Amino acid sequence: MTDAFETLKKSIKSLAEEKKYATLRDILTTMNAADVASLFEDIPEETVPLLYRLLPKELAADTFVEMEPDTQHMLIKGFSDNELKEVVDELYVDDAVDLVEEMPANVVKRILIQADAEKRKMINTILQYPDDSAGSIMTTEFVELRPKMTAEEAILHLRRSGINKETINNCYICAKGRQLMGVVTIRDLIMASSEETMEDLMEENIISVSTLEDQETVARQFSKYGFLAMPVVDREERLVGIVTIDDVLDVMEEETTEDIEKMAAIVPADKPYLKQTTFDLWKSRMPWLLLLMISATFTGFIITSFEDALSKYVVLTAYIPMLMDTGGNSGSQASVTVIRGISLKEVEFRDIFRVIWKEVRVALLCGLTLAVCNFGKLLLVDHLTILVAFTICLTLFVTIFCAKVVGCTLPLIASRLGFDPAVMASPFITTIVDAISLLVYFQFATRLLGLG
Repeated sequence: MTDAFETLKKSIKSLAEEKKYATLRDILTTMNAADVASLFEDIPEETVPLLYRLLPKELAADTFVEMEPDTQHMLIKGFSDNELKEVVDELYVDDAVDLVEEMPANVVKRILIQADAEKRKMINTILQYPDDSAGSIMTTEFVELRPKMTAEEAILHLRRSGINKETINNCYICAKGRQLMGVVTIRDLIMASSEETMEDLMEENIISVSTLEDQETVARQFSKYGFLAMPVVDREERLVGIVTIDDVLDVMEEETTEDIEKMAAIVPADKPYLKQTTFDLWKSRMPWLLLLMISATFTGFIITSFEDALSKYVVLTAYIPMLMDTGGNSGSQASVTVIRGISLKEVEFRDIFRVIWKEVRVALLCGLTLAVCNFGKLLLVDHLTILVAFTICLTLFVTIFCAKVVGCTLPLIASRLGFDPAVMASPFITTIVDAISLLVYFQFATRLLGLG
């Protein structure tokens, strides 16, 4: 599939250079909007407006939604007011809101001017909700039916108004004042007899979210119940919008990307990697690198304080990296597992003692296995004395134990205090465990080998 798409891109580029616009139009109209948008990201910028104008109106609007903000901005700058109005009129409200949020102020003003009064009002309403809330990702374009409507009347209503709705799979039954009463699927309407009313057909046990609900919680609800759309209600249980699966998928992608970046000690960025400048990457990576570098100096202080003792057993220095790396890796395994559990709501702070007990047992098994294997290697390959090998392996065992406990508890504590547990991932845990492993190492060496 990838090879075929690459071949198609080359063909389209060649046709554009030869100015065979009729052929180009025929090809583009057979493509999916997401594929067209992907194609536009890989062709010369000056060619994009030309090819975009070849698209039919509906496909052009769908393609515009799938484009990266930079490409959208470039196209808008070249649009006439009439062209911009055509695009804005075809956009669903939630897509128009996403567009407005990504554009600079002067472009936003142009977009809102070209939107009709009703759509402008809906856009401004959604923009008032906090970022990362259900209200900020919902659309106000949904099918609303009355409880006394018959199935025949509901279908006629759908035919008249459904074309402007983002989805008609679920139709919401509302009393006066938009009080949400129930939901009817399009399947229910089609299969029902024409005289049956919405009161008879509707499902009353509705799962909904409030406008201020965190969007990550909304995404988990979609995953749990397998929804394609979910109603959004205000404090008075009035239906104000719906969240659809396409927006939830975007949320899940954004949240996962953000967690991965935080776990790698990177400040989350809004742009894709290839769209970021060198300076952008520097800004996102430098703060944590600086903090971790400063915190890592503590390990240097520990080594310096035992410098005289190490001179008596220089061989011990060779095993410091192994102990620190193994400890850091052990802590990272525990922290990443717990952080994932927290994000999926599988683990909460109240489970901390169960988590510690589980990780303690894992640490005992891992520590014992690695210590035994390492002990054999130190005697048979490195030819160390039994006492020195025992000191190193005992340190290894205790380091793994401490690392597992630290790795599993810090994310839970961070979550309890209101911080993002992803911050307590590999780099942060590794720095703490490095210091612990050195302290343990030198304490054992002092007592077992008589250093000091």
